[in-house]
Amino acid sequence: MQENHKKFKAPPKKYQPRGISVLYEDYDILVVDKMSGLLSVSTVKIRDNTAYNLLTNYVRRGNQKAKNKLFVVHRLDRETSGILMFAKTEEAKRYLMDDWHDFVKKYYAVVEGILPEKEGIITSYLAENSAFKMYSVKDSEKGAFAKTGFKVLQESKKYSLLEIELFTGKKNQIRVHFSEKGFPVVGDSKYGKKERGIERMALHATSLTLIHPITREKMTFESKMPEYFTSLMRR
Repeated sequence: MQENHKKFKAPPKKYQPRGISVLYEDYDILVVDKMSGLLSVSTVKIRDNTAYNLLTNYVRRGNQKAKNKLFVVHRLDRETSGILMFAKTEEAKRYLMDDWHDFVKKYYAVVEGILPEKEGIITSYLAENSAFKMYSVKDSEKGAFAKTGFKVLQESKKYSLLEIELFTGKKNQIRVHFSEKGFPVVGDSKYGKKERGIERMALHATSLTLIHPITREKMTFESKMPEYFTSLMRR
């Protein structure tokens, strides 16, 4: 099986869709770096211009009769950039989703204000209201457990740059946890506030460490922090 992975030949780079950089690909997984503003999967309003659809077309390039498929393992919010992974077989998808909680997922975020604690863990039970907005509840039977670790890397007069470890992967988890603490992610109009001169939401999936579903090799994929985050911290 490992020998087959060495022989894998990806489609030429010229076929990579705009806004997505392929970090790694073999017969079982596809790992990419997604730009901010691109949906991971389709919605009712947007069906074609998504990472899933663009990458499905990509893996089929060069062989119009190919039946190559992609399977969703996790998602990034539309305005979140960084590492996004898809499975290419049912077997890989089942393994990755079953063991997702064991993988190490790290993010960078710029948040409003100065945190009193420079390192810590936020936990809550998250539920969704009729407006599709997530919020914390006290009753464990009414929400899903969410756990977010953080460390302050840098502070300015207005903002804090955080390294975040996502122990669970609930919808909008990072955004909700820091908003409810009074430190919303910069540029998050849903859980924070609109601010003039802000180009995008300052949340980026920077690294993913996992065990390969077939070879059982430990692998780490990384994406550099956007330069925009550095420019925010200089304001």
